[in-house]
Amino acid sequence: MNADNSPLGMLLLFFVFLILASAYFAGSETAMMSLNRYRLKHLRRKGHPGANRASKLLEKTDKLIGVILIGNNFVNFLAASIATSVAIILLGEPAPLATAVVLTLIVLIFAEVTPKTIAALYPEKVAYPSSYILIVLLKILYPVVWVVNYVSNGLLRLLGFNSESGDSHQLTPEELRTVVYESGELIPQRRHGMLLNILDLEKVTVNDIIVPKHEIIGIDEDDDLDEILEQISTAQHTRIPVFKKNMDNIIGMLHMRSAGRLIQIENLNKATIIQETTEPYFIPESTPLHTQLFNFQKNKMRMAVVVDEYGAVKGLVTLEDILEEIVGEFTTDLATASKDIHEQSDGSFLIDGGTSIRDINRVLSWNLDSSGAKTLNGLLMENLESIPESSIGLELQGYYAEIVHLKGNIIRTVRMWDPSVYNEENESKG
Repeated sequence: MNADNSPLGMLLLFFVFLILASAYFAGSETAMMSLNRYRLKHLRRKGHPGANRASKLLEKTDKLIGVILIGNNFVNFLAASIATSVAIILLGEPAPLATAVVLTLIVLIFAEVTPKTIAALYPEKVAYPSSYILIVLLKILYPVVWVVNYVSNGLLRLLGFNSESGDSHQLTPEELRTVVYESGELIPQRRHGMLLNILDLEKVTVNDIIVPKHEIIGIDEDDDLDEILEQISTAQHTRIPVFKKNMDNIIGMLHMRSAGRLIQIENLNKATIIQETTEPYFIPESTPLHTQLFNFQKNKMRMAVVVDEYGAVKGLVTLEDILEEIVGEFTTDLATASKDIHEQSDGSFLIDGGTSIRDINRVLSWNLDSSGAKTLNGLLMENLESIPESSIGLELQGYYAEIVHLKGNIIRTVRMWDPSVYNEENESKG
């Protein structure tokens, strides 16, 4: 009795060991392939030993997969042989169908689904310890792995695949955007917006954020000296453009820090003021913001004159304007800070016609199209396809707009509201 039971007990014990080995290989494969490559690089730079081992194995993915599959298939086939031997001892015959069904269930539950699920849930906890054994096995089985990979890669080339090329794990801007969205509480909400704004810089040009020419406050060289000095003394900006006759002929930029030295000059004249100006820095209107940000840094500049394709001045853009596109306005309440957007008691807004579409969207969280016209005046003209002769109202991309004030060919003031919000607020008041 003991003689008969001893081989069966040994076979069963060996079979359990093989199932555990199969579970190890299956779990290791899933864990290694499920590792976050960017977190792995981060941990490797910090000197994490497990990350170092896993990174070395993943540098040669074909060899890693090779040693795992060789080990896994070997123990699975050996387990099948052992199962057949156990069936012969118990039943007196191989019973291939019954053996296959039972073995399949055991392998699926204990050697595939369970370990792979655990490995997918906790890839680092499985991959880092298992890398010890995988490195040793790779050294021992290297000749077999090399032969298998050589034949496999040759077959891939015959089929038209390049084994050297593959996913480099580089993220596209849209994928980076998804990573930011999915980061959840790991990145504060405020920084979400900043990171997304940085990704949007290449989609926005300086033409989208310029201070229009008619809003530029500058010094006319032809003005009287007293008028120029009065303008300098009351200036609210750090840098003021100096022009001759009109803004299309900007001859320099006057920094208020330089203007402070003028007070000490006894016989001050306009020529002395012009000498304190610096060369204007001209840029095309189509320059992407991310490019202009680096250009400002490279040229040690903080303000640029924006010109169109014909060389005519369109406006100004500053380094602060670009930074605000990233971090937002330097204020806690955008609606109260905007001098061009005034909220009314009924929930509508009085908006200056020269306000940029991007500012309106940002302040009011609206979605007006800014791909064409850049200002509210331009957007209304574009939709009306004519210059209105009187105050009229219209639906504008889901919002309502009522022209309140016209001056010449320019729409000066517009009353706008979001119908859904406007109705809800008025119903609650009623």
